[in-house]
Amino acid sequence: MCQLLGMNCNVPTDICFSFRGFHHRGGRTGDHADGFGVAFFEGPGCRIFVDARPAVNSPVAELIANYPIRSQNVIAHIRKATKGEVALVNTHPFMRELWGRYWIFAHNGTLEGFHPEFGNHYRPVGTTDSEQAFCHLLDTLRLRYPDGHPPLPELYGTLATLSAEIASHGRFNYILSNGDYLFAHCSDNLSYVLRRAPFATAHLMDEDIELDFNAVTTEIDRVAVIATEPLTDNETWAKIAPGQLLTFLDGAPLSL
Repeated sequence: MCQLLGMNCNVPTDICFSFRGFHHRGGRTGDHADGFGVAFFEGPGCRIFVDARPAVNSPVAELIANYPIRSQNVIAHIRKATKGEVALVNTHPFMRELWGRYWIFAHNGTLEGFHPEFGNHYRPVGTTDSEQAFCHLLDTLRLRYPDGHPPLPELYGTLATLSAEIASHGRFNYILSNGDYLFAHCSDNLSYVLRRAPFATAHLMDEDIELDFNAVTTEIDRVAVIATEPLTDNETWAKIAPGQLLTFLDGAPLSL
């Protein structure tokens, strides 16, 4: 099973601490050794790092774990290949443009019998069911809302319906963001933790490292971290219900 990691914040924040534990699952504490990638939004821009090598052995992963790139929305993925060969072209996360913004997508699970028809705008470059699902999502949104971004409640409802349809083909855990919002859909396994004042010290599960967030935050900071499996062993992680789609903004889930 692939591993997902997302972060949504109210102020630009680095993901070094979470990623330091997360990347060990790419070949050391987990057998997800078929590549990894991370995407950081910076305003309307987005920088992506991908590598088809195991994350635990990758100099790119070491760079990300130690280079404090600050972002309000981050999506990371560690791959265990089920559909599509191990190759850079099949490495998550994937990026496309919609309504003048970059959209980033990463998926965990396997879809069976999923063969959507593609329009003229979005087609897979690689051979994964994940990229097919992403292209299908954006194709549908572009056709349904040709004039641009709909109101968030309407977009949420459409995404929830599409996600349920795609999930009927298998496991469809995913994280999706356009740099403003971060969407997290759970088929069977996805959790999140909220960090806000008063902050505490967190300890990683995959490496014996802890961090006192009081030393690196302010009282106004709010951070939501979403992951396939909890990254820390002394924080309260909330399990997302199967079939649920959450929307995160400014470090907290919205009620939609």
